[in-house]
Amino acid sequence: MAFAFVAHRAVVDVDPELGLVKVVQIATTQDVGRALNPLSVLGQIEGGIAQGLGLAVMEEIIVQDGKVRNPSFTDYLLPTALDAPEVVARLIEEYEPLSPLGAKGVGEPPCISVTPAIVAAIRDAVGKDILRCPVRPQDICL
Repeated sequence: MAFAFVAHRAVVDVDPELGLVKVVQIATTQDVGRALNPLSVLGQIEGGIAQGLGLAVMEEIIVQDGKVRNPSFTDYLLPTALDAPEVVARLIEEYEPLSPLGAKGVGEPPCISVTPAIVAAIRDAVGKDILRCPVRPQDICL
């Protein structure tokens, strides 16, 4: 077991009249243990950020009368390369003595912590509380 330490900062553009959000940049610093393959580590971090972005602004299972209303990828929104923000990443390498070769898992932490960073940035941009996730246009402009 190794504890993950990560921090995120999100920069967003918000159209308050239409409720549209574009995540422009995510800056992150993460303790990765020993980076055995730094390029793969960055890829894992960027993938986790994409998942967290989806949770923040688009992924939602809609259930009505006990039936899932968006059961396919035609109706269930997922982030694409066009949604991917610029990622500014800094790796901190603190050898983890209890892990193989001193490495830590790196794809999972961003999935958890980038979502609240994005929602907090939206909240700061619009100047009102955001009470749900994913953030929908009506949560911003109504």
